[in-house]
Amino acid sequence: MQRIEREQARKYAFDWRDEPLLTVQPGEIFDVETYDASTGYFTKAGEPAIPGKRPGFHRNPPLVNPIAGPILLEGARRGDTLVVEIHEIEVDDFSWIAVGPRRGPLGESTRWPELSSVYTTKILTHSPGPSGTMLDGQMRFNDRISWPITPFIGTLGTSPDREVTTSGDGQGEWGGNLDIRDVCPGHKIHLPIYHEGARFYLGDVHASQGDTEFTGTAAETKARVRLSLSVIPGKSVPWMRIDKPASIVAVRAARPLDEAVQAATYDLMAWLIEEYDFTPTDAYLLVSTCPDFRINVYQMCRLGKLDPVAGAEIPKKYLG
Repeated sequence: MQRIEREQARKYAFDWRDEPLLTVQPGEIFDVETYDASTGYFTKAGEPAIPGKRPGFHRNPPLVNPIAGPILLEGARRGDTLVVEIHEIEVDDFSWIAVGPRRGPLGESTRWPELSSVYTTKILTHSPGPSGTMLDGQMRFNDRISWPITPFIGTLGTSPDREVTTSGDGQGEWGGNLDIRDVCPGHKIHLPIYHEGARFYLGDVHASQGDTEFTGTAAETKARVRLSLSVIPGKSVPWMRIDKPASIVAVRAARPLDEAVQAATYDLMAWLIEEYDFTPTDAYLLVSTCPDFRINVYQMCRLGKLDPVAGAEIPKKYLG
């Protein structure tokens, strides 16, 4: 099985000019080892999240969210849709989350001064599950609270058409730093292709995260991701789409949040009309009447140039 080693996964931009790290065939399963968002800097709680001490953090924008790539898919062409199928994500034995002055919505808080005056790094330990691995492991928040590890890929995408966009604050129809909890094992991610071979990147795995990634970081961790790529030829999607076993999700990032919600809903309606034989009227009425229609707010943190990320979701049982 082909593999990208962790030390190779240290790119900080989606750049179509990069030399490929791997070339795969449609449906070929391969592994990618990823760094955490700090490129391995945080290992214990005694390492406070002081920006000046983090390697590359002085750059503008900072060197955060290292990614692996580009990965070339044989036969992928501009105008096709890339389908990313995530088979497994096995995380490291710990993850971290960091807060401090001028970070996140409470980085200048006077109500809770400890959040805005002290740099804090919290280490979350992981323990193996019944399989003896982290594939079904548990995360320990403190002595009272733990939960199942629920990993996902925080940053992924195809190379943008012309621009070079960073892995820290880049977002677009091609992907980027979106921190979507549904980019996880068992789901298929659809992305537009702008270059021969798709030139795909991924990294920034989280061991778990709630809606919005409120602080600006979640359970950041190293990981091994097992995945495969394929294409839908001759079809291009307007933005990322997620095909879950029981539902479909159209994704958008925009500011303010209501713009992201509206655009995601428009994209979901277009999906219903183009592929599921809905009339525009029925698609419009369905998203207002169906009790299982959902808007997911995946990312909404005050961090750099990041826009809020929303997903419009409908169960497949309504699609006929």
